[in-house]
Amino acid sequence: MLTQNWMYDAIIYIYALSLLFYFSDFAQPNRSAKRMGTGLLLFVWGLQTLFLAGKLIEQPAVPLLSVLEFMFLLSWLLVTISLLISLFFKIEYIVFIVNVIGFAVLLLNLFSSPIGEQRLEHWQIVKEILILHVAFAICSFAAFTIGSIFSGMYMYLHRKLKEKQWDDSVRRLPSLEKIDRYANLSIMIGTPLLILSLAVAISSIYMEEKLNLLLDVKVLLTLVAAICYVYYFIKRVSLKHTGYRLARWALLAYTLMVLNFAVNSFSTFHHWIWE
Repeated sequence: MLTQNWMYDAIIYIYALSLLFYFSDFAQPNRSAKRMGTGLLLFVWGLQTLFLAGKLIEQPAVPLLSVLEFMFLLSWLLVTISLLISLFFKIEYIVFIVNVIGFAVLLLNLFSSPIGEQRLEHWQIVKEILILHVAFAICSFAAFTIGSIFSGMYMYLHRKLKEKQWDDSVRRLPSLEKIDRYANLSIMIGTPLLILSLAVAISSIYMEEKLNLLLDVKVLLTLVAAICYVYYFIKRVSLKHTGYRLARWALLAYTLMVLNFAVNSFSTFHHWIWE
């Protein structure tokens, strides 16, 4: 539970789930994932509308000028615009990017203003937000680990087949097509989780006014790794890279993730909250 307001919590969690489905469609066109993502985003929009209506009813004489109402209204407008883009222009890349920003705005809101009558102490909110960040990061790392295993398997089998080495290991492995599909699925799950983890981290840094942490080695490595994985999908969708080159790129991106984990002792990001 991030706040004492169940509706706000529901909006955040459902919004995050919607982004996962949208990214799945972005990475590999999937009508079912797109419909699910759109349906969840419509539900988020409905909850946001009810939340704003409740604020207007609660304080009818106060204009929407406080930080809470302004940022929440901004997120609501971004969701509305993204739904219109999805409906009339069918540009799903833009829809995903707009909603990552909208999601980050909602998280920023947790730091800037009280969400309910029983407000959590500021330090409690920060800690629970960072727990969310860590949860996203761990899940993405697990997915990338599976994806890297399949990528390594793809490169191994590709080399064996190219050199016509028909040993027992080749016969026991799945086909290149299946390995490629499994690797892609794992990375497809991990990438949006990593992006959400990064969005949560940057939001917490900004609202705590610790902007120097944006240059922390861990934050920078996470950003570079996220860019590498997004590049992986751009090349995959555009069909400009072969399966072997994509597998090699996935392993390179995973190396950055492992390096990111290895630099924990040199990073201050996961320690500043306890200061």
